[in-house]
This record gives sequence, C-alpha cells and structure tokens, in this order.
Amino acid sequence: MSKSPEEKAKTSEKFLSLKITTPSKNSVGFGAIKSSLSQAAKYMNPADALKLSLKINQKGGFDCPGCAWPDPDDERSPIGEYCENGIKAIAEEAQNKTINREFFAKHSVDELSAMSDFEIGKSGRLAEPMFLADGASHYQPISWNDAFEKVGKHLNALNNPDEAVFYTSGRTTNEAAFLYQLFVREYGTSNLPDCSNMCHEASGSALSETLGIGKGSVTLDDLYKADLVMVVGQNPATNHPRMLSALEKCKKNGGKIIAVNPLPEAGLMKFVDPQSPIKMLMGGTKLSDVFVPVTINGDVAFFKAILLKLLQKEEATNDVFDKTFIEEFTDGYDVFISDLKTYNFDECLQASGVSKNVFDDAFDLILNNDKIIICWAMGLTQHQNAVDNIREVVNLLLLKGSIGKEGAGTCPVRGHSNVQGDRTVGIWESAPQAFLDKIESKYGFKPSVKHGYSVIDAVKAMYEKKAKVFFGLGGNFISAVPDTNYSAEALANCNLTVHVSTKLNRSHLVTGKEALIFPCLGRTEKDYQKTGVQTQSVENSMGIVSSTKGILEPCSEDLLSEVAVVCGVAHATLKERSKINWLQYQDDYNLVRDDIAEVVEGFNDFNTRLKNPSGFYLPNGARERKFNTKTGKANFSINKLPHWKLKDEELIMMTIRSHDQFNTTIYGLDDRYRGVYNERRVIFMNREDMKVRGLIEKQVVNLKSVYSGIVREAHSFKVVGYDIPKNCCATYFPETNVLVPLDSFAHTAKTPASKSVAITVEAAY
Repeated sequence: MSKSPEEKAKTSEKFLSLKITTPSKNSVGFGAIKSSLSQAAKYMNPADALKLSLKINQKGGFDCPGCAWPDPDDERSPIGEYCENGIKAIAEEAQNKTINREFFAKHSVDELSAMSDFEIGKSGRLAEPMFLADGASHYQPISWNDAFEKVGKHLNALNNPDEAVFYTSGRTTNEAAFLYQLFVREYGTSNLPDCSNMCHEASGSALSETLGIGKGSVTLDDLYKADLVMVVGQNPATNHPRMLSALEKCKKNGGKIIAVNPLPEAGLMKFVDPQSPIKMLMGGTKLSDVFVPVTINGDVAFFKAILLKLLQKEEATNDVFDKTFIEEFTDGYDVFISDLKTYNFDECLQASGVSKNVFDDAFDLILNNDKIIICWAMGLTQHQNAVDNIREVVNLLLLKGSIGKEGAGTCPVRGHSNVQGDRTVGIWESAPQAFLDKIESKYGFKPSVKHGYSVIDAVKAMYEKKAKVFFGLGGNFISAVPDTNYSAEALANCNLTVHVSTKLNRSHLVTGKEALIFPCLGRTEKDYQKTGVQTQSVENSMGIVSSTKGILEPCSEDLLSEVAVVCGVAHATLKERSKINWLQYQDDYNLVRDDIAEVVEGFNDFNTRLKNPSGFYLPNGARERKFNTKTGKANFSINKLPHWKLKDEELIMMTIRSHDQFNTTIYGLDDRYRGVYNERRVIFMNREDMKVRGLIEKQVVNLKSVYSGIVREAHSFKVVGYDIPKNCCATYFPETNVLVPLDSFAHTAKTPASKSVAITVEAAY
C-alpha cells in the first residue's frame, strides 16, 4: 500500500548514536578547517574542490550558493573568501555522483521517503528530467519538450490562472527570477510566494513602514566603524559565518558587541580566524562584551525596558536622544513617548527574562554610544509579534539618531544567497503598482493587481483545492513550510507539482496526482547557451548586485539553466498569445538584463555596471536619510508586549538549525558548537524544567502542541539539558515543523511563528 502524503513528508524517527559533549566556547578555528576538508574530500572530486575554493566569492568567480553575507568591496582573501558552511554548500551542489533513470527505477517514491533528509540530499545530483504518472510508484524519464508541454497543458486547463501557485527559492538568480515573475504575470496571476514569506517578510513589512525601504541600511564598512553592534536573535557562526570576520574587525577598531539570544551560541562568544595561525594559537578574539539571555519572544520587553531607562536619563540630563535628528527626520515622536510612559520598567524587565545586572551592562553600552548597528535574523522575525520586534528595534535607533550615518543603522541578515534580489526584481505576491505599470508599459499586457498568495495562503488554497498546480523554482517546500501534515495533504490535492532542483529533496516525494522534477545547473557550473557561457547576477544582504559565473563542466548533458527552464515553460504555456519572445532570452542573458534595467529601479545600465568586479550598490533611501514613507520621514511606532500565557507543563519552543545545516539542507548529523553529535531528534531543555518533569538526559520524549483546538504531535526525541531560559526549549527544523500551526503567524507579514510554539513534553516510555 502506498504511503500517505503525511507519511512521505515525515522525517525519519530512527535514532542513531547520540553523543553529548560540553558546548563549545569559541567558533571556527581548527574545527572549521577539519570539517571543511572532510566535506570536500568525502563528497567532491579533489580537483573540483580545489578549483572551486579558489573562485568562490571572488571577483569574476561565482557567488556562494549558501548565505547572502556580502563580500568585501576591496580586499578579498585569495585562498579563502568563504566559510565552513560555504564549503559544505558547494560540496552538496558539486557532489561527485549523479542520479538518473536507473536510480529512480530501483527506488520507489515510498522507499525514498523512508530515508532521512540527510540521506535524500546525499543521493546525488539530479541528472535528467523525471515524471511521476498518476498512480505510479516510480519516477520515469521524460524529455524536456514533453515535460514543458505537460506543464503548459495543466496550466491552460485551469479554470483561471489563480488556480496555480509559483514558488521561488532564494538561490534563484536575478535573471531567472525576473523572467519567472514576468511569465507568471503574463500568464495572469500574482501567486508568487517565496521563501522570504517564511523568514524576513516581517523585516520588510516593519522597515518599509518605519524607514521606507524593506532592506537594511548599512554597508559592510559601517560594521567595521560602528561603536556598538547588537546581534539579536541570530546565530552567525552557523548561518552567516563570514559575519564573524566583520565583527572581529569592529572589535579591533574599538567597537563593542551585545549579543541578545536565548542560547549562548559559540559564534557570539569567541571567533578563531582560521586564516590567521597566530590567532588560532592565541585562542581567537572575544566578541560579545555582554550576552543577554533573553527569554523566547522577550525581545520587545527587553527593548522597551531599554527605551524606558533611556527616557528616564533623557529627562534628567537632556543629552541622551539625538533631538536634532528626531526633529528633522522623524514623525510620531510625541505619541511614541506618551505610549512608552504607560509601561512599567520592572514589569518589562521581568517579561524579558533578563537579570538586572546583565541589563545594566547592556544599557550602559547603548547609553554611551551613538553609532549603533542592530543586526537580526529569524529569532526576531518568526513570531506572531515579529513586526513589533523589528519596529521596536527601529525606535531605539531613531532615538539615538543611528540611521543614515556612518557606522549606524539596520542590518537584517538574510538567509539564502539571493532572496533579497528575487524580491527586488519582482518575486512578490503584492508588488507595488509602479512596478506593475512598468511591466505593462514595457511588454504591452496588464498584470493582475490582485494580491496573490503568500506561502501560508498558498498552502491553504491547495488544501482547499482552490489551487491545483504547484510550481517550485528551487527550494524544498515541504520541509520549509509549517504544519507538515496539513501542508503535505495540500500538495497531494494538486493535479500537478513541479520542482526545479539540483538535488533530490523531500518535496519531490510529496506530490500531486502527477509530478515533474526539472534538474537544473548549479551556481558552480558553466551555463552554455548559443552566445557562449553566461554570466548571471545576485544581490546580497546589503544591496550590492554582483556577477556570478560557474566554472565547472555541468555534471550532466541533460541539465538546463533556470533561465532556460522558465523560458521553456513560458513558451510551451503561452505560445502564440504571448507578447514576448521567450526563447531569445535563454540564448543571451544580456537581453534579460537590458529588460531589468528598463523595469526595475536602480538597475540602469545594468550590463555595463555588472562588469565592475565588486558589483554595484542599489539605491537605499534610509542610508541617505531619505525616507520613502507616507509621512516622508522615519516613523516611530507603537508596539505592545506579547501576552504569553503558558498553561501548566507548557514550554515555549523555538525551532533552530544545527551547525551541519543550512535552511532545509542537512550537511551532516553533528552540531559541533552545541556539543550534539550524530543525532537531530533532540530537544534542548532547561535542566530545572527537566527536573520538574522527572526527565533525565537522553530520555526519549514525545512533543505535543495544541493550537485553536487542533492537536499536533512529534514523536521520539531525546532530551538534552542545556543553558536555555526556564520555560523555554529548542528543537531542530524541519523535524518539528509538524508542531508549528499554519494559522500562527506574524501580523501584517504572515511569517510563520516557528520561534514561539507552546508545547508539552511527555516521556515516551
């Protein structure tokens, strides 16, 4: 009997041999070198590994397919402008084995779904397009032309274009993303959910409202020159390791660092530069001057306590706030101050979970410095009040005048390498009317102005059978979205699911009635087209657009670029009714960039400017104190404390990534910095919470969440005692996505509340 969609979506519940050691007090160093060499040796051809390591993130080379951390404008290490997880990312993409029709003939979909996510990803690179027929147990090969026609047939059979969903992963280049959204809009819908809906959508919403641009305002050089950097809800050593070099440079220049996070992550404590033998021998650089162990979702309470204390000082001394900046560049100050005065300092501090001594140490640094940068990631963005979290961060920066000047500003640290660029070039379910007008003017068709589906909306639409075709340009959708069982059933309700991918992942196994896998080129590979090897582009976290060009031969002759896939699908679907000559774009990507230059603000003279080895900066009003808001100024905002009321025995759970992981991609089974080896099915708990529940180290437990009357369960996890605030716990993503309710999300942004899930923990036997 075939497995249900929920069973296919379930991560393996087999236990391995869990080993627990003392968490690390420092990051990178010898351990990173050893891990990098091990990954390259195990999964890559040695010659390819060396070749790639010399070109990754280099001028004229290829952009790392991992995170979106920026490259230095000037000097770059000639032998190591990458991190440990960058090597893991290219080892995953350029692995030395491929899978094709023989592999899929041998393994049924049910058999593959029994594998762990790690095993699935390490099966090999996809080598040819595959098709799963209705009722079939195995994928079979299909030609590209037949595959494109099948997609077109399904799309054209829908009652209306809004019955199709077009998802995008953040690894997609600007050229492919622009063509993709252009095809979707000419097809007739705005259903363009993307991975930013699940991570930094709250940042974009909050920053657009308060500062007029949904991106950060700082450059890498600003980080070097800041007096104070606050790293909030972020684990840079695992998710953005090269950020540690920037923080070290800040420290060298006299800056201070405050880390605000429930867990004492190693990368927030000490950094050992692997490119400096002397620093490795000396033990590295201490990073955080103050570590603030805030309770999960206690960030607004912590910042409000800071704001109250600053206000008290300002009223006493009249020299704390930057009043010149406030009067000239901001709006809403008086209303903000009036609301702030309604809060009690002691109550806010208690709600934050931070001790008075730690608070005072952090406060003194904030009080005595004006060039402040606040960095954050999903520790702030994946809560119901995520937008409030970011707006309160902005309130603090506005009071100190720390926006739009050297060494100061906002720094949302994006995840995937081009997630910001995809949004810039039009991957957006609610694109601005000005952008849609330019599309109409350029191409002669009128795009839909209807608000399309975000990720959560798309899942609901598929579940309710309002959407019948799912097309994913990159990513691992089923492992990324919340409420795994519900989402799996949603995908299964589709008539067709399509995934454009480099490697096999779990989303290929949770399918609609029919399914297609489109294997594509990776960042590391040469993209041969009629006009030669193509160059593409990406945008990093700080708004720099730069080129990327693969250097390896494709691992299979049957791969297409993402650009070619989009053009092929568009041509097969729209045929003669299209106003666009789709096939010309795949022959010459310069033509795509010429169009982007006409349609997207800031890309004028795109092809010429892309030849600059360091790339070019896009316009950023907040960086220049030009605020494109409704008031024309930077806006203070009113944000309430979250009202968590845990029931007896409940804990607040946040999902986290292990050190051997990037987003949904599992590189290995160790979490070196947290001292957990050879296992992912663990729950990190405060030891007092363990004692109250009669639990011991490595005990097997089951987890349960109840939201809006619906019970969700995740079985077979081992307890790991850890230094985490009381009533809080942490588990790995995606193993506990099954516990995250689809209806629990950030207001105005719909980012899933994966960092604040109420659960109970019960002994399994």
